[in-house]
Amino acid sequence: MGVTTSDAPQWLLTSWTRSCKGAGATAPTEEILAVGEGLLERWSQPDRHFHNLRHLADVLGRVDELAEETHDADVVRLAAWYHGAIFDAARKATYANKGGEDTSASAALAFAQLSTLGVPEKACRRVEFLVNALVRHAPDPADFDCAVLCDADLAMLAAEPQRYKEYLKDVRDEYAHIPLADYLRARTTIITKLLERRSLFSSPLGAAWEEPARQNLDAELQRLRKEQKKLDASAPPALIAPSPY
Repeated sequence: MGVTTSDAPQWLLTSWTRSCKGAGATAPTEEILAVGEGLLERWSQPDRHFHNLRHLADVLGRVDELAEETHDADVVRLAAWYHGAIFDAARKATYANKGGEDTSASAALAFAQLSTLGVPEKACRRVEFLVNALVRHAPDPADFDCAVLCDADLAMLAAEPQRYKEYLKDVRDEYAHIPLADYLRARTTIITKLLERRSLFSSPLGAAWEEPARQNLDAELQRLRKEQKKLDASAPPALIAPSPY
């Protein structure tokens, strides 16, 4: 099931307001809060099983862990708020192709809303850029803000085993409309591509998550292959057309 705004940790709106003001917002606090509440509603939509308030809070927490590596932590936090603001799990035909996150639309929303709050254009453009950079999760290592945001978003891969198991269930529930066989193939493709990377995390502190993340991904890939084999074995044999001769 999804979560609702009533499930939001009390610190979320306080953090949102502080980050907006830290990035230079000049709008009255009540206007900043109104935009933040609207974002919470977006993150609370019932079709969100993983990309929900819990994920938002997790990413913000990870950004805080890596904040000393950023040039502008408040801008990175604002990008975290917007990175999955526009989401529709049913929108994409294939899970392997970006899933339900509409990164471009979320980035445009960030620029529009932050501009109305009086955040300077340079900071708005920077948030927009950081959100768009999550499309491939391949940041320029010299861009520390981008590296931190990407690492914070991928940090779930390094979760302890029970939490990782919950994550896998939430992701499957989010894409429950995709037939199992298609989902297994798509998920296998995603995991294989991740494991082929030289490194999953780009920031110095994020590097500590590399080994546990790879252990989780390796274990998941083995489970996916076993499930695929079981599914293949249970499938009816393909019909063979009679020979015309």
